[in-house]
Amino acid sequence: MLNNSSQSKAFLPTPPDFTFPKSERLCSKKAFDFLFLEGKSLFSYPLKFVYSVENSSEKSKILVAFGVSKKNFKRAVKRNKIKRTLREVYRTHKMLPIPGKIINAMLIYTCKEILSYQIIEAAVIKGLKELSDRVEKDS
Repeated sequence: MLNNSSQSKAFLPTPPDFTFPKSERLCSKKAFDFLFLEGKSLFSYPLKFVYSVENSSEKSKILVAFGVSKKNFKRAVKRNKIKRTLREVYRTHKMLPIPGKIINAMLIYTCKEILSYQIIEAAVIKGLKELSDRVEKDS
């Protein structure tokens, strides 16, 4: 008897990359400092995108971080829930790297209440499209 699950996997096209590994996360203190000193911003309610673009001859990549204000959400449980939602939406809708560019970005949640997944998803998609357009226009 043949196992149908092994046969079906062989014929499926390669799945899209729905991962968010450590290599795509913005972690460096130096990068954060540069981002907030020299970065540009755009707003897509309820998110503020702060980003910086560097030219690179070797590899193109996008590094992303997420933030929620402690002033708006006192409890860490609520801040973490929003950050989990932001990471999940970004993971499923992340933008493709632009050749020759390294993009550092931070998505900051600015609303004072927790909004639904659909509203956050729409804001992230709109913000990523606008970010992509701005980066391509500037190059």
